[in-house]
Amino acid sequence: MFPNRRELARAVARLSVLKYRNHPTDHIMTKTTYLDDTEGNGIELYCESPEDGLFTVENGDFVTRRAEGTLSDGREPLDVEALFSHLKADDKLDEPIPSETRVGHVHLHVRNVQEAVDFYHGILGFDVMGLSSTFQAAFISAGGYHHHLGLNAWQGEGAPPPPADAVGLRFFTVDFANQQALDEVIARVDTAGIPSNKTDDGLLLIDPSQNGVVLRIA
Repeated sequence: MFPNRRELARAVARLSVLKYRNHPTDHIMTKTTYLDDTEGNGIELYCESPEDGLFTVENGDFVTRRAEGTLSDGREPLDVEALFSHLKADDKLDEPIPSETRVGHVHLHVRNVQEAVDFYHGILGFDVMGLSSTFQAAFISAGGYHHHLGLNAWQGEGAPPPPADAVGLRFFTVDFANQQALDEVIARVDTAGIPSNKTDDGLLLIDPSQNGVVLRIA
């Protein structure tokens, strides 16, 4: 996640100069572009734009409303010209991304959305920000953010995990503020009979769809 539109514009412009295929998209509440890295992992580059509107969940479906109240499908083409207007004449496209840039959220392919919610909400303690059976996805987060994790079954209900030797995500890390918060989650993990493994990175769990999750203190 970039800190502002100017830095996203710099990144999109750099991709354009390099002729690297990407897909600028307007989610209304965020401005973004999608691309695949050289190993086929999907990456979303985005900045927040809540002043343009927000998404809600209505009748079990995700709904995006612009600031003036009109509806959007949340997947409109991004006005790249308007985005590039945030650049200055002396901006250098080859500058490193700013230090404020961080991973805003991670999307996981899961075999069943409700099963994944039961694990990440019921066991790990994330808040459910939205769940749509028609969209086959759920957004969960900590602290009220729109989503730190996206859980989707877009590969198909019951889809198997990739082969063990496939290139891709091995695990992601969930940082806890203190030992007490971590211990509370570990107690739920133990009560549920979920296997865990202590590693140098932290406590490794495998979610029901075989995604690796490491728990540790920040």
